[in-house]
Amino acid sequence: MASPRPVWHSLHHGRRRLLAQTAPRAPAARRLLSSSSASPEATAPAPPPPPKPTGKLPLTPEQQALLSAALRVNQAGELAATLIYTAQTPAVVAREPHLRPLMRHMHDQEAAHLQTFNALLARHRVRPTALYPVWSALATGLGWTTGVLGREAAMACTEAVETEIGGHYNGQIRQLLAMVGEWEAGGHEVGGEFRALIGTLRRIRDEELEHLDHAVQHDAHKAQPHWLLTGVIRAGCRGAIWVSERV
Repeated sequence: MASPRPVWHSLHHGRRRLLAQTAPRAPAARRLLSSSSASPEATAPAPPPPPKPTGKLPLTPEQQALLSAALRVNQAGELAATLIYTAQTPAVVAREPHLRPLMRHMHDQEAAHLQTFNALLARHRVRPTALYPVWSALATGLGWTTGVLGREAAMACTEAVETEIGGHYNGQIRQLLAMVGEWEAGGHEVGGEFRALIGTLRRIRDEELEHLDHAVQHDAHKAQPHWLLTGVIRAGCRGAIWVSERV
């Protein structure tokens, strides 16, 4: 899927008001007869009706952990992507000036993604990954190295990273849609903020896959050895995702 204001409503409980009525005072004999013949069930107030599932459920601890891990790892991934493009661009553009607009476009989209997740972390009070400095250093080093190796290596790096990130976002979207399905099956509404989060993930996923297409179009597969370079980077991405979800 802690927050300053969760994206679901708590169940609304009905209230019953008990009205006290004052009866005329009966003679002593009638009062004695009434008190001896009345049963506790007849005099006890009826229990209130059970609450109906009319609102949005709060997240269970497992669902909250899922949402927190998703936001944390997404923010770390977008930070890394922004730093990779920042480090790649000078070397790539020095050799291939015509790629400046493309490199700027991809960098600016990643920077916008990072701002989005920074805001979501603050809104939902989710801490960033504790390995923030480590991922920053590794991403900068990866970007600089592949940029120096040339356009093909830089594009192969983008291909590898975006392949993993695109699949990662797809998995998150499936999990959140399953959560929505559980709520709706229970008769609960799903608020606009939660649906907006799923929409945001879909938009960002599509932009990441657009970067993948750009990389392939600009000769990512000509990097040598392509299988080794992309394989190592993809394995590193999977490891970083696994760690960032938990640390």
